[in-house]
Amino acid sequence: MRMSKLFISTLRENPTDAEVASHQLLVRAGFIRRLTSGVYNYLPLMLRVLRKVENIVREEMNAAGAQELLMPVLQPAEIWIESGRWQIYGKNLMRLKDRHERDCCLGPTHEEVITTIVKNEINSYKRLPVNLYQIQNKFRDEIRPRFGLLRGREFIMKDAYSFHVTHECLLKEYDNMAKAYTKIFKRCGLDTRMVQSDSGTIGGSVSHEFMVLTHTDSGENDVLYCDTCDYSANSDRAESILLTANTDGGFAGSEVVDTPAVTTIENLAQFLNVEESTICKSMIYIVDKEPVLALIRGDQAIEEIKLMNAAGGNEIRIASDVEVDHYLEKSNIHSSKGFIGPKGINFRIIADLSVKDLKNFVVGCNQTDKHLVGANWDSDIGLPETITDIRLAQKGDKCPVCEGHLLITRGIEVGNIFQLGIKYSKAMNATFQDENGQINPYIMGCYGIGVSRTAAAVVESYYDDNGIKWPMSVAPYHVIVIPVNVKDQEQLNIADNLYKKLLTEGIEVVIDDREDRAGVKFKDADLIGFPLRITCGKTLSEGNVELKNRMTGELKTISLEEIIPIVKNLVVTNIMPKTSEAEYAKC
Repeated sequence: MRMSKLFISTLRENPTDAEVASHQLLVRAGFIRRLTSGVYNYLPLMLRVLRKVENIVREEMNAAGAQELLMPVLQPAEIWIESGRWQIYGKNLMRLKDRHERDCCLGPTHEEVITTIVKNEINSYKRLPVNLYQIQNKFRDEIRPRFGLLRGREFIMKDAYSFHVTHECLLKEYDNMAKAYTKIFKRCGLDTRMVQSDSGTIGGSVSHEFMVLTHTDSGENDVLYCDTCDYSANSDRAESILLTANTDGGFAGSEVVDTPAVTTIENLAQFLNVEESTICKSMIYIVDKEPVLALIRGDQAIEEIKLMNAAGGNEIRIASDVEVDHYLEKSNIHSSKGFIGPKGINFRIIADLSVKDLKNFVVGCNQTDKHLVGANWDSDIGLPETITDIRLAQKGDKCPVCEGHLLITRGIEVGNIFQLGIKYSKAMNATFQDENGQINPYIMGCYGIGVSRTAAAVVESYYDDNGIKWPMSVAPYHVIVIPVNVKDQEQLNIADNLYKKLLTEGIEVVIDDREDRAGVKFKDADLIGFPLRITCGKTLSEGNVELKNRMTGELKTISLEEIIPIVKNLVVTNIMPKTSEAEYAKC
């Protein structure tokens, strides 16, 4: 490709709406352009990157035994109603009506569609297991699209679904997919970590995310990991052992005391001269439009996804002041936020495990400007029936596996795998006949990779002040050849000859034949991120060209006779080959 013909416009300034490096650089380097909030045009350079990521995904999925198909984007509401997710999925579901006023949606995922396909095609255990996948655009009406391709409303995704006779068979395929994912991301140049995660609206009993750990603010999720063992989990799933703390308030007896205008845990601890770990914090949340009172030790924080799951809900938010007053009044309590406690509450209460050890503690007594001090469970307040982990694990907590210490970093989710079990097959009456003639629902797994997110995550992992540093495997082109002065016929001829020879060797190459200054060409080459740059300039008088490795920054002078084989070797050795089916069979 000649640069003069390449459909690209580079920018010198970052777009004003770009918050993270990948968004900034992909816009500046001419890879993407925003159409509307959370929706982007993939320009030619970006499409080349995406196709390479897709091909890596496709090669590894095929080698791992999965089969590719393609399902419709447009899905009828009835299959979502049948699965029970039409209402559960919430406002993220892109809903529409056709001309006959029939409800439809644009697929954010395809569990319902694939289950419908398989239940109509396979009715015997003899044709199981099977793993089917597609690579397709998905749609989710994100409330706040951000970070460019990392969180959009339209994106490219690989989604796979497996069907099994037994749970043991599902576990085997789950492990097979985990291995395939590790290989896929490694081939894309990404170092990922498989972490425990919440299953969300996809459902299932077990799920893991594949996270690219960024160690910067560009990640969208907090990941906690052990400094000693392999334990790691998304913050909405992470468990931990609390560090030792004083949980006895030391009060001789229980009594209601005046705490005028003291509405925060920090101020309450100071006012009463007690430690925050001796206070029971009470907060009202709205889970699926119903109130839930959450209790937790005062020095700890509530993890809202854990609380939502404990309540069996699908949406959660903190209650507004108006809602707090409303639900307290329904319990015949005339108090306000900051002084709430569990006694007398007639709606659901969920307590964190951390409150069980509290003694002679401080808690709201549902009277404005007052708290109960010296409280004890049973004698003063009934211990809630639901006590479970709703606590946000924090840096420094002990690891639940080995009691090492947890560290925290930011991560970008690029893949997710789920053990769905019979969630969809049971709801949608998708069954097969087993070897004993019994009718059973399929046992299912689900496996997703964000293709466009993976490409953006690569940029987040490889860039500097000058631009993107694409790994060879996913770079839009492997090499750029730059004649410093296109008006110098010798430079132009040699550069053009090198360009043609590289093409015949199967190397993806661009020649910058523009009549721009050399500095402009070099800046664009670095910004776009070509892995290798061959410069035809003043060293030609000695029969040499200059070779720059974008990833390492290394600059070498190489003879014209050697440059082609050296470049070819660098391209080949820096692209991992696909995994063979035989290698997966050994796993």
